[in-house]
Amino acid sequence: MSAEAERRAAWRASLAVGLAVSAYGISFGALAVASGLDIVQACVLSLVMFSGGSQFALIGVLASGGVAAGPAAIAGATLLGLRNGLYAIRVSPIVGPGWAKRLLAGHLTIDESTAVATAQPTLASQRIGFWATGAIIFVGWNLMTLVGAVLGDLLGDVRQFGLDAAAGAAFLGLVWPRLRALQPVAVAVGAAVVAAVLLPVVPQGVPVLIAALVAVAVGVPNLFGARATSTDPAEDATTTTREQR
Repeated sequence: MSAEAERRAAWRASLAVGLAVSAYGISFGALAVASGLDIVQACVLSLVMFSGGSQFALIGVLASGGVAAGPAAIAGATLLGLRNGLYAIRVSPIVGPGWAKRLLAGHLTIDESTAVATAQPTLASQRIGFWATGAIIFVGWNLMTLVGAVLGDLLGDVRQFGLDAAAGAAFLGLVWPRLRALQPVAVAVGAAVVAAVLLPVVPQGVPVLIAALVAVAVGVPNLFGARATSTDPAEDATTTTREQR
């Protein structure tokens, strides 16, 4: 494949992934309003946090426990967002030198930008994949968050439309494609069992936080999947990083 064809392929992948993920921002905006945030707060959260999984984690806990669950919500979202640090190690050679460029790249280092970038065959196409995907999703996600927040505010209680279940469905959608080997299955099952057992006996929001800690404890040693392989580029990037350290 020629260099020009590789660049076009990177742009096509970035556009396809970017548009699909951006549309998902409508759900976040509506759920954020249903969780007690106003339109401005929902939009600022997307602008500043810009990590879909962590954002859903935050509003999911807030929705179940209100303001009292705030510390658990923040802690859970932070733990979930730590994966981006591993992605940053992997994409650092792609981004290249320059503190200003790296600072911007840090905000755009998400699952999708890492996956599209690392799936490209050359450094030039990897850079297109990273920057194009990150920029498209950043703009699209924030616009769709605004649309979803406005719609959610107009509709009032979005639970009557079933949108209160979307956060759980979103997490299932994020987790399901990764359950291809014993290690991720062990992490998911361990965290789910702990959360289910603790749910009736501890304050709201705490089961999510403890389950996240269990997931880290089971996942970091990689006891069940040291030799496992995956077809998910983002997951491969994380695995490669661990092996290089």
